[in-house]
Amino acid sequence: MPGKSLSRDEARERAESLSVDGYELVLDLRSAVDEAEPAEGPRTFRSVTKIRFRATAPATFVDLVAPSVNSVTLNGRELDPAVVFDGSRIALDGLAAENLLVVDANCAYSRTGEGMHRFVDPEDGEVYLYTQYEPADARRVYANFEQPDLKAPYRVEVTAPEGWQVWSNGVEESREGETRRFAETAPISTYITCVVAGPYHYVTDTYTRGDLTIPLGAMCRKGLAKHFDADDVFLVTKQGFDLFHELFDYPYPFGKYDQAFVPEYNLGAMENPGMVTFREEYIFRGKVTQASYERRANTILHEMAHMWFGDLVTMQWWDDLWLKESFADFMGSFALVEATRFDQAWVTFANNRKAWAYRADQLPSTHPITADIPDIEAAKLNFDGITYAKGAAVLKQLVAYVGRDAFLEGSRRYFKANAYGNTTLDDLLSVLGEVSGRDMAEWSRAWLQTAGVNSLTPVVTCDAGGRVTELAVVQDGDELRPHRVAVGLYRLEGGSLVRYARAEADVAGARSVVAELTGQERPDLVLVNDEDLTYCKVRFDERSAQTLRTHLGDVADPLTRALCWSALWNLTRDGLMPARDFVSMVLAHAGRETDVGVLQMLHTQALSAVTHYAASQWREQGGRVLAACALQELRFAEPGSEHQLTWARFFAASAATEGDFQLLLGLLDGSARIDGLEVDQELRWDFLLPLAAHGAVDEGVLAAELARDDTASGKRYQVRCLAARPSAAVKDQAWAAVVESDSLSNALVEATVAGMEQPSQRELLAPFEERYFSVIERVWAERSIQIAMTVVRGLYPSLQDSQSTVEATDAWLAAHESAAPALRRLVLESRDDLARALRAQRCDAAASAE
Repeated sequence: MPGKSLSRDEARERAESLSVDGYELVLDLRSAVDEAEPAEGPRTFRSVTKIRFRATAPATFVDLVAPSVNSVTLNGRELDPAVVFDGSRIALDGLAAENLLVVDANCAYSRTGEGMHRFVDPEDGEVYLYTQYEPADARRVYANFEQPDLKAPYRVEVTAPEGWQVWSNGVEESREGETRRFAETAPISTYITCVVAGPYHYVTDTYTRGDLTIPLGAMCRKGLAKHFDADDVFLVTKQGFDLFHELFDYPYPFGKYDQAFVPEYNLGAMENPGMVTFREEYIFRGKVTQASYERRANTILHEMAHMWFGDLVTMQWWDDLWLKESFADFMGSFALVEATRFDQAWVTFANNRKAWAYRADQLPSTHPITADIPDIEAAKLNFDGITYAKGAAVLKQLVAYVGRDAFLEGSRRYFKANAYGNTTLDDLLSVLGEVSGRDMAEWSRAWLQTAGVNSLTPVVTCDAGGRVTELAVVQDGDELRPHRVAVGLYRLEGGSLVRYARAEADVAGARSVVAELTGQERPDLVLVNDEDLTYCKVRFDERSAQTLRTHLGDVADPLTRALCWSALWNLTRDGLMPARDFVSMVLAHAGRETDVGVLQMLHTQALSAVTHYAASQWREQGGRVLAACALQELRFAEPGSEHQLTWARFFAASAATEGDFQLLLGLLDGSARIDGLEVDQELRWDFLLPLAAHGAVDEGVLAAELARDDTASGKRYQVRCLAARPSAAVKDQAWAAVVESDSLSNALVEATVAGMEQPSQRELLAPFEERYFSVIERVWAERSIQIAMTVVRGLYPSLQDSQSTVEATDAWLAAHESAAPALRRLVLESRDDLARALRAQRCDAAASAE
């Protein structure tokens, strides 16, 4: 992996001997629009950095990843770049108490979404730039001390091509020709500095609250301007600012608030203060469901919460990454419910977000929420379901444990005590203990400093009269934790499954009795984590399981339904429920699901169940019944509704027969019609992917579709469809494009990998298993971490679902014990997913034999 990975020990030593007083950055980006590519090497831009810092040690180093360095000057003394620069660090010695370092470098534009990303719009030829740094790619754009606890104020100057607009964290102070100078920022970490430049479409608004005024901006590529609903972005933004100012009692500290929707973005978004960046897929080119708008609103509020949790107060090192990400993830859903039209966001959190956490927490790489992060490379991999979703779920449990008022008061004190500084876990625990009177050390040990997920199972005993004599909750797991839970009892009433009794209880140890429910009539369903107060896997007693088989669609409350579906999916993944049984329940009950986000998740899970967890003998039949169900529900759905759109996409994804493909072709050419279904450009590509994967359309059809949609989005879709075609030559070409060449951008690498791996092409993909294990160490060494992660994860031979693939993985791990720990982690995780799939397949096969 290019660029040496900074270690925690190095960062600690450097922080003990340095303090940074300020940065001055001067970037010349005019080379971005040069028509000719350089004769050799990457396209570069000039980057001049002045750093004022104090030191108590005689020597240190500055981080920089650049093709070349023109000059290095320390306190007026010229240093020879050939001697002091090794490609990722500049060695400095002879330090004074106060120092001025000037580094003049040629830095490279990126095509991987890391550093200064350069994108050429195929629609109009315009060039767009943006930066993305977390955790340690600011060094690709300017020389710096790349660690979160060496905060400093920044002054930025950018010279850009004529006609461009430029933004940074601070407000623009002055302009001379094509050079802009931006106001000095408050002290911030390197990873949240930012520059966005190009001919972006820009919309403005203003947020006011009392004496506080915040200029608002939102931008996107010109080609997306016609689709950009900036009014809704600003609406959610203002609702978020209203709520967070009320809750946090600390004014937004970074002046303006711009939000840029940028192309080929690797993440959902990034919390650069005053200059938040988002993936442009949040601008919808066609009809989408409310779930998509909710997801975008959640991301807007998540990033806004970071202005306090992460930007104002920042973790000292990446061990405490959760201090910002868990809080922002929790506050995203919290703010949706409290302040926006998306008042069912906790349903999405329970059904969707926590599924990510449950998977991550059962991998061999699981880790405590407060993780052990020895270096930057390890930090990159810990932006995972534990740091985000499990952490957020545990904070939801914390709110139940200490109370909402104490939690928010603790947050307020935390901001005020640590503004513009860096913190660790102990700083947060001390203030929460202070306001709540609770023993936070024991809670932290159980929830933040141990890994794994507990299962909670109800055990119900009733007397001859049908009354509960005892209801106990049994807890399983390697680490038994204290859970504050609500236990709900449900019964059938008038065709609906409704709750008639509820009790909150503290579950601790292996077995806890919920005495308050003694004497209640026998329930048809017991839900041990009603209202989703804690983080656990829910299990059912036999009576409850039988009730759900026949009446899950009758559950009246949407959150209760979501929790039941989540529990059933966990049972399927754990090999405790046959995949065909889960699919049968989806077939029986999904058509009545009112929450479209839950419905979309069920579709994803049902496809995964057939692809990975069903016995191979039943897989083809399972796919056919899913497609038949999807088509039936598509025809029955209300014309023009978001449910109709969701079933249309599911039908395309599960299409399995010649009749299915003929219908998709007819919907594309207009010879077939389903009342109310508008086949817009986005849906056309959804239909073309399965047609390409099954050989029903050829390269010519895909070329014609690109001509119809000659945009950046259209190009990504076309590349994915091309790689999906069922041909050995096509697969060889796709493999070569992402493994043997680095010419594709990050977005096109992702599209190629996604297209190549088709569940219907197991035999066609079999030869790539051996090739995969022969190249991944080289890929990891030569490619950027983002591209390497995409290749290593995406091309793992998970569709070669046999014990021999597990053994081949084990053989590679045994032979590569000295491989990069992050690479080994990715391979171990993929192996675990495959082993889990094989266990689930055995469970499903056993069910077919009964």
